[in-house]
Amino acid sequence: MPSYRYTPASALIRCLTAVLLFVAAALGLTVLAAAPASAHDSVESTSPAADASLPAPPEKVSITLSNHPLAIGSQIKVNDAGGSNWADGDVQIVDNVASQPLKPGAPAGRFTVQWRVASSDGHPIEGTFGFTAAAAAPGAAASAGASTGANTVPTMGTAEPGTTIAPTPVKDASEPFPWSIVIFVAVAIGILVALGLMAKRRLQAGDDDRV
Repeated sequence: MPSYRYTPASALIRCLTAVLLFVAAALGLTVLAAAPASAHDSVESTSPAADASLPAPPEKVSITLSNHPLAIGSQIKVNDAGGSNWADGDVQIVDNVASQPLKPGAPAGRFTVQWRVASSDGHPIEGTFGFTAAAAAPGAAASAGASTGANTVPTMGTAEPGTTIAPTPVKDASEPFPWSIVIFVAVAIGILVALGLMAKRRLQAGDDDRV
């Protein structure tokens, strides 16, 4: 029965195999650990609700998130059927609710809300939803930028004013690059190269001893 003979080459193979197994296991754990971190905040509800039908434009619109958003870079636009933005002032954030006041005198018709906020993990998220106003808000005749012909937009939805129902889709505006994985792989490659050079030197030293 042949006996196992220890040689520098076999030691090199065993060493490299162990390192590769370690790198594969550590890389898998790194990917699994990074997966929950990529889950950004989600929308729990909006006010008005998506596709709600209102008697008149509301005084403000709001988005309720699953966590407290950051105030940096927040923006909410409320565009009427003609493309005019009726947002008035800055976005107001209280706890996990981001609100945007509207200018007085908004017209009747369809409105599209385009929002963008910074998730609690620092990454921006954005989305859209719409609602329809059956009549113009008070002061519409004196407001510049009121759109005409917006009443021709069909009414959608049956939600009452102020109700908040189905969440709107959230789109991650900038997906972070997994630099930690890249650095880990680079370090692992460097270790493999160092071990290879060490094994090569041991092989050369063994050959010199035999000579």
